[in-house]
Amino acid sequence: MGRPGDPPEGAPEGAPGGGEDEYRSVVFDESFVRAARLQEFSAQERMVDHAPAVRRRPPLRRGLSRQALVLVLLIAIAFGTAIYMGVRHPYQTPAAREPVEPLRMTVIPLVPEGGVPGAADTAYLYAHSPAAQFKTGAEGVPLPASRRTAHFSDSQVVTALSTAKDYVVRSALDPEVITGGEIRAVRVLLDPDQLDQFDQSFARPTADGRHAPTGWLVRFDPSRAELADRRVRVQGTLQAAETDASTLEVTADHTFVYALRPAGAGDKAEASLFTVRRELQFRFDRDDLRLHQAQLVVSYVQAGPLSCAEDSTHHLRPLLAGQTAKEGGPAGTDPYATGSATALCGSLATSALPKV
Repeated sequence: MGRPGDPPEGAPEGAPGGGEDEYRSVVFDESFVRAARLQEFSAQERMVDHAPAVRRRPPLRRGLSRQALVLVLLIAIAFGTAIYMGVRHPYQTPAAREPVEPLRMTVIPLVPEGGVPGAADTAYLYAHSPAAQFKTGAEGVPLPASRRTAHFSDSQVVTALSTAKDYVVRSALDPEVITGGEIRAVRVLLDPDQLDQFDQSFARPTADGRHAPTGWLVRFDPSRAELADRRVRVQGTLQAAETDASTLEVTADHTFVYALRPAGAGDKAEASLFTVRRELQFRFDRDDLRLHQAQLVVSYVQAGPLSCAEDSTHHLRPLLAGQTAKEGGPAGTDPYATGSATALCGSLATSALPKV
């Protein structure tokens, strides 16, 4: 009996047994067919253009794909760049920073020649004093028109002036600072290299020209006086200049006038005016400008009415309305004038007091 698939008559005579085995060696698998260089056209294709029965297929692409070549190239470039950067560093090592100078300070008490004039109305006192036309508070510390320098941009000059103004305002106009309490608002504006000197000045104040709190800021002895008017009168200037390729310098020259009354005396007590002339010199390197900090290197202060016998190192202890000093000083000094006093204690010029 024949096997399934054999002709009904059986396998042809003489044919090798097992027809399937006869063609086994010439059967082509799918990979062989796909790799063939010739491909038969379809019947429709042969009818249209009498094309040959077969066409040549494009050769198979071998090797890496385009994406793989691009990836290999990028890796090679990155590796080469890393080697180059390691051999030749493109950045210059920053120059060592110049040491920050300690603050040099001078505080000169100005002694009145007679009794301190006073009045219950602070507006009346201001109106009859040289401070009549002064601005109030921060308005009296305007920023000047600024221009770039050889090595600093307009924005850097403005930053230096703004930081100096902030220091002036916080250290001489903030009521919390003036009354002898707050100091952090001033401290945060200083270059970190000056903080030790600042802290030592308040922890152990001494009259050595380096460690007097009144050289850093204006503050009155709270047991002696209080503000009769929180609106301090101010007039002065700010000037910026380049000292070298890495340093800007700002000079602040201002006169402040405070209305004071005896501590705890109440609103009905007579008030008097107290004048402080401050000349501050600031320096800024690029780190200071970036951090909105300043190096305060010079502080020159004239203040009165004070008594030369009183210690003005830690607090200013003003002479108030009706009080007189038992001792005087050298020739009269006017804190409203632009000249600098040369004595360690001076006389307060009569022209600097209100006419009441």
